[in-house]
Amino acid sequence: MDAGEERSDEAEGLRLIRAFLSLPPAKRAEVIAFVEELARAHAQPGEGEAASPT
Repeated sequence: MDAGEERSDEAEGLRLIRAFLSLPPAKRAEVIAFVEELARAHAQPGEGEAASPT
């Protein structure tokens, strides 16, 4: 990845953070719950993998 792409990714990340922070608290909570659900779904153990205790 070249420097231009890195700066673009960084700028996009900052725009996303700014958009998140501009949301009202109830909407922020919805976004956090949605992302946590995605993370849980992505972290599901596959075939032959043990689940880690939480």
